[in-house]
Amino acid sequence: MTDDPRELRQRLRALRRASSPAERRQAALAVACRLENWPVWVGATRVAGYWACDGELDPAPLLEHAWVAGRSVYLPVLDGECSLRFAPYPPGARLRRNRFNIPEPEVSPMEWLEPSRLDVVLAPLVAFDRTGTRLGMGGGFYDRAFAFLRDPSYRGHRPVLLGLGYEFQKVVELIRQPWDVPLDAAVTEAVLHVFFAEGSAPTAV
Repeated sequence: MTDDPRELRQRLRALRRASSPAERRQAALAVACRLENWPVWVGATRVAGYWACDGELDPAPLLEHAWVAGRSVYLPVLDGECSLRFAPYPPGARLRRNRFNIPEPEVSPMEWLEPSRLDVVLAPLVAFDRTGTRLGMGGGFYDRAFAFLRDPSYRGHRPVLLGLGYEFQKVVELIRQPWDVPLDAAVTEAVLHVFFAEGSAPTAV
């Protein structure tokens, strides 16, 4: 039986927060190691990360590796009440806090990037399942930003949506709503899960 999303969020968020700083750091480094030779990651030139909050798996080691490799790094920024864009995040960038108290790069909106121009998007999550269905915090920001990927007629550049989380955040089944944008892959400290099209079997690396 599928867990109620609200109860699942409460339970898994509590587990995230219960982990120690050392455990979180170790998991973040393990994730960076796991992606080091993944062709999708190696071939990306425009990478979007996020600012880890509430015990989320920290993408900082991955973003540091991206800087060293000469890739362009971006962080999400709120565009109005419910839209998400992506602002350049070079080393030492000035940050400001949005209405959720999450740091964002302090740059002109003229420098923001459309979601469709990214190569790999590191997406935070509360839970994910074996089909790539993602449970977020409930605000729907990522689903709205990448809704174009659900359109069968879309023929533009397709960023790879890569969920970041801990292995305990993988659940048997989540209910996928019509507006949900599934992940292409999810990586944890233990496994890189790569998802195929609906109806196909996933693989683990």
